[in-house]
Amino acid sequence: MALKLRKNLSPAPPPDCPLMTCMAFLGGAWGPNILWYLSAGPRRFSELKSDIPGVSPKMLTTRLRELEHDCIVERTVKPTSPPSVEYALTSLGQELVPAIQAIVAVGHKLKKLRQKNASRRSRNAA
Repeated sequence: MALKLRKNLSPAPPPDCPLMTCMAFLGGAWGPNILWYLSAGPRRFSELKSDIPGVSPKMLTTRLRELEHDCIVERTVKPTSPPSVEYALTSLGQELVPAIQAIVAVGHKLKKLRQKNASRRSRNAA
């Protein structure tokens, strides 16, 4: 006998769901990493490149431009010789920092839980 399908009691998301809008910023490739490192203060491109191993210069440039276009990150050209560019979070970008920190905190808990389960499985297999 098939189980009866239960009705979802959560309200339907609005047509232009703000959660999906926010997750588009947090869920994109390398976006959370960029926000994490910029949360400590302005960084130059080369500093971000070394902070985030595995990101290509092209992808980093693309994501920084997208985040700048969306008013999450601001780009400032410094009048040095040669000119240098710094990236920083805007006030809107700063509002995403607590969400990133909460995700990191849960990530630590999940990591510990995985390690605990892995060691339990290896003991039981022995």
